[in-house]
Amino acid sequence: MDTCIELIKTLSGVSAGKIYVEIERARLIKRLAKIKEQQGQIDEAADLMQEVAVETFGSMAKTEKIAFILEQVRLCLDRQDYVRAQILSRKISPRVFDVDPSKEKKKPKEGDSIVQEAPAEIPSLLELKHIYYELMIRYYSHNNDYLEICRCYKSIYGIPSIKEDPSKWIPVLRKICWYLVLSPHDPMQSSLLNATLEDKNLSDIPNFRLLLKQLVTMEVIQWTSLWEFFKDEYKNEKNFLGGALGDKAAEDLKLRIIEHNILVVSKYYSRISLKRIADLLCLSLQEAEKHLSDMVNSKSLIAKIDRPMGVVCFRTAQDSNGILNSWASNLEKLLDLVEKSCHQIHKETMIHKAVLKA
Repeated sequence: MDTCIELIKTLSGVSAGKIYVEIERARLIKRLAKIKEQQGQIDEAADLMQEVAVETFGSMAKTEKIAFILEQVRLCLDRQDYVRAQILSRKISPRVFDVDPSKEKKKPKEGDSIVQEAPAEIPSLLELKHIYYELMIRYYSHNNDYLEICRCYKSIYGIPSIKEDPSKWIPVLRKICWYLVLSPHDPMQSSLLNATLEDKNLSDIPNFRLLLKQLVTMEVIQWTSLWEFFKDEYKNEKNFLGGALGDKAAEDLKLRIIEHNILVVSKYYSRISLKRIADLLCLSLQEAEKHLSDMVNSKSLIAKIDRPMGVVCFRTAQDSNGILNSWASNLEKLLDLVEKSCHQIHKETMIHKAVLKA
C-alpha cells in the first residue's frame, strides 16, 4: 500500500501543470484521497481533493466533474468544514440536473476540445442529483435551515426513480411535510405548503395531510392535543429516510404552532388584551409577550403592545404603494369637503343678500 501511495504521489508530481494529462492527474488524486480516507485521514484526503479545480477542465465529462466536486463537498462535510463545503457546492448549478442528456449531445465543432467519456463507475446525472441534494441536506441540517432542507427533499421527490416506488417516495414526502411545518412562516413556505397539499400522493399518508390542513386553516391550534396526536409519528421518523428529527426540532415545532396561533389572532382582532392572547395560546403573560416581540422583530407581524393598559394593537402590513394610495384618497376626500363647504358658504351668502335687498 505504501508503494502504491508513493507511486501515485510521484505520478501526480510529474503531471502537475501539464494540461494534456490534467484529467488523469485528477483521477490519481481522487484515488489517493480514497486511500487516505480508508486510513482515517479525513483532513488530508479533503486537502488533497481541494488542490484540483476540475471545473476548469474543458475535456472532462460533465458527470465526472460533478462527481468530483460532490466528493470534495462530502469530505468537507465529514471534517465539519461547512464554510468550504458551501463554497464548493456553489460550483454546481441545480439547473444542470434538469438537462436531458440525450438532447445535450452535439457534434464537436472544429477547434473545440474533445470531451472524454466518463468512466463506467461514475453515476448517472439523476443519481448525482440525488447525491447532491443529500449532501445539501447535511449542510442545511447543521444550520437548522428547515425551509432549504424541505426544498432539497422536494427536489429528491421529483426524481423519476423515487416517484415510481412508493417505498421510496413515502419517507421523502413525510420529511417534506415535517420540514414544511418546522419552517418559519413566509411567502415561500406558504407557496410550498399549498403546492404540497395539492399532491395526490398525500392521500396515502392522511395524518400528514391533516397536519398541513391545520396549518392552512386560520384557526387556533391546541399544542397539547396536536402533540398527543402526532407524537408517535414524530418518533417513528427515526425508522425512515434521513433519521430522527431530534429534540431541537420538537421545540421548534411548538414555536411554529405558537407563531401560527398569533397570526390567526392578528387576523381576527385589531385590539386584544395581552391576558386574552395568553389564554388563547395557553402561555403565561411573559411568554406571550416574548413571542409577540420576537415576531415583530422578525417583521412577520406588525403590532404594538401598550404595557400599562395590557393591550395589543395589530395592524396589517402595507407597502409603499398602498401608503401613497391611502394618502392620495385622503387628500381627495379633504378637497371634496372643502369644495362642499365653499359651496354651502356661497349659498348662504346669496340667500342673506336676497333677504337684505327685500
